[in-house]
Amino acid sequence: MGYELFVLGYNYSSWSMRAGVLMRFAGLPYTETLIPYAKLADLKALSPSGTAPVLVHDGLKIWDSLAIAEYVAEKVSDKALWPHDPVARAIARTACAEMHSSFHAMRNTMNMNIRARYPGFARNPQVDGDVKRVQALWSELRSRFASDGDFLCGEFGIVDAFFAPVATRFRTYDVKLEGACAAYSEALLAHPAVRSWLDKAAQDAAHVPQYDLVVDR
Repeated sequence: MGYELFVLGYNYSSWSMRAGVLMRFAGLPYTETLIPYAKLADLKALSPSGTAPVLVHDGLKIWDSLAIAEYVAEKVSDKALWPHDPVARAIARTACAEMHSSFHAMRNTMNMNIRARYPGFARNPQVDGDVKRVQALWSELRSRFASDGDFLCGEFGIVDAFFAPVATRFRTYDVKLEGACAAYSEALLAHPAVRSWLDKAAQDAAHVPQYDLVVDR
């Protein structure tokens, strides 16, 4: 049986984006099923955690983005979703784990909203601390692996799929990037797998009021 990825919207769901970008890049034959926000009951019936994304393969359900990434990496032999080099692989996994478990202030305040633009968005100290940590991490990895490619650990892989939603947040909330961070963000947003997801988001007509920021002018 093939793979089926269930996602919760294209514009707002950062975790769905991570899995969707990864599946596009991996090249496995799969179908992608959108669960509308208006039908969250369908998601709760499908996912033991009630969250998206969910990957279904041969009757197996995987309902966490990092677990999906690890599963897909084991199924793909012709692409290094994790770097071949053990040191680079350990660093990529560490960066993914930090993204998976950290940056709560940024994620809660700067909701992913690919279609939106909020110029001059003011960040509180907690959010600003998260933003600066992401930039420090990007700068560190790009400095270390610059000779191996344009992405965090050289070639595009799981770690880049995990930070793709962050790059969209920085664009949405007018985070100014310079140097290696700016170059990396541009390369990431231009990658075909990311670009495909962004195109879907542009066509996604769903609006979720709590994720659409009202900015006082």
